[in-house]
Amino acid sequence: MKISIVIPIFNEKDYVANILKKVNEKKKNFNLEIIVIDDGSTDGTKKILEDYKNLYDYLISYEQNRGKGYALREGFKKCTGDIILIQDADLEYDPEDYRILIDPFINKNADLVLGSRFKGDGPKRLLNFHHRIANFIITLLVNIFTNINFSDVETCYKVIKKSKLDKISLKEDGFSFEIELIMKLSKLKLNIYEVGISYSGRTYEQGKKIRLKDAFTAIYSIFKYRIVNNWF
Repeated sequence: MKISIVIPIFNEKDYVANILKKVNEKKKNFNLEIIVIDDGSTDGTKKILEDYKNLYDYLISYEQNRGKGYALREGFKKCTGDIILIQDADLEYDPEDYRILIDPFINKNADLVLGSRFKGDGPKRLLNFHHRIANFIITLLVNIFTNINFSDVETCYKVIKKSKLDKISLKEDGFSFEIELIMKLSKLKLNIYEVGISYSGRTYEQGKKIRLKDAFTAIYSIFKYRIVNNWF
């Protein structure tokens, strides 16, 4: 089974080399292709990507920042794996969890696996309480409208069979892409699993990018993709 790792990157010069090394190490255990998207970085990330080109298989780069959703859509176009794993570049999510993320595809015939920050016994760094409340509200609304008992829809770690991803059309450019993806995949009646993962969250001082306004955008997107009839 071939696995496409898609890594969107925007201004992550302090972390990008480390995450590429960590992901590349997993080639010893899995058949991986690593696809990197530089989403208009201006902080020196581009130079680091040039210096470490041996640690990824394909690079997409453009000058203007377009958002995580746009970057991921561009990355998906290059994927040739049987399953696609989304990996952030900031070290909040640890590639050491790949084994438990991929296991349901091997042993449970999974179509979609989410890595939950609120399940399992992996270490979790404790940070902003308001983020936890926002995530709870967003996840609760998604559960109400999809009738699926997710515990963490805003997690980065979403692993999807490419054959299932190819059945939906994605349009969101920003962080609301996360909600669009889940809402549209949920309509397909997939075999969905969650696994507990470790999590080492960042502070804003360390470069965390998501803000409170993104929570309101996510809530709007839930209603948008629940009400709009022509999802596809």
